[in-house]
Amino acid sequence: MSFIFPDKLKAGDEVRVISPSRSLSIISEETRRIANERFDELGLKLSFGKHVEEIDDFNSSSVASRLEDLHEAFADPNVKGILTVVGGFNSNQLLRGIDWELIKANPKIFCGFSDITALNNSILAKTGLVTYSGIHYSTFGMKQHFDYLLEYFQKAVMSDEPIDVKPSKEWTDDLWFLDQENRKPIPNEGWLVIHEGQAEGSIRGGNLCTFNLLQGTEYMPDLNNTILFLEDDEESLPHHFDRNLVSLIQQPSFSGVKAIVIGRFQGASKMTNDLLLQMIESKAELKNIPVIANVDFGHTNTIITYPIGGEVDIKADNNMPSIVITKH
Repeated sequence: MSFIFPDKLKAGDEVRVISPSRSLSIISEETRRIANERFDELGLKLSFGKHVEEIDDFNSSSVASRLEDLHEAFADPNVKGILTVVGGFNSNQLLRGIDWELIKANPKIFCGFSDITALNNSILAKTGLVTYSGIHYSTFGMKQHFDYLLEYFQKAVMSDEPIDVKPSKEWTDDLWFLDQENRKPIPNEGWLVIHEGQAEGSIRGGNLCTFNLLQGTEYMPDLNNTILFLEDDEESLPHHFDRNLVSLIQQPSFSGVKAIVIGRFQGASKMTNDLLLQMIESKAELKNIPVIANVDFGHTNTIITYPIGGEVDIKADNNMPSIVITKH
């Protein structure tokens, strides 16, 4: 399957906000106001799916409502990009109802992360459309410490230039949306090179436990000639991450994985560099591939936006590691 790279966003384009996981109703008015102002500054026009405010006992909405908004966003020729409201737990409920031919016939920017990993990777597997693991609509409502997130969002979806990923100067591990004023930035110690080496490949992955939901289904993308970007949130303790990683390693096409890039862990996950090193070193399948950890993506802030299906060049060198996204 040849991959489809969507046209980049530009000033004047319409971006549709949809809720394939949790509802817009859980997002505060302050967060929405700041987000809307940011899109105005970018020159992007926002529109919203008709069902984004619907909410049920799971802070989501019906499969039918979520599918309708997804399909309408792809079908509308005026819409050039689609952003998810926020993550959650149930976007994989949509997979059997998605009109894959509609998406393939109307390629456009699609961006979100966390639970949206299920859609990012299934869209690639079923249509060849490259999507973006990156900030949600709600993330645009972050009042402080947003510059790095915005920079890499623009590089990924508003430019064709290669993206030379650099570590952020600082990051936060907080529920920023509950208290926008009192943030506690943490100096970034940089990337952790676990295995040295060099590799080129096509990006797959995202949130590990969500990615693994696709195992054994028609929605799981092939892993041959790939570089995995993997992260998990605070609910994934070290033993959870380890067994989820083993499950991925046991996939039939894992032998085609060329390198692994691991996103930064939240403090509540209890992951340490020592535990992660033990985890990686104990797996024979990983001994000869480059592994870099503590990279700016996942459930801390700040994070990069990167293409699922895009091309990346990894140099895991203790002295001068580099991650360059060459095609997105």
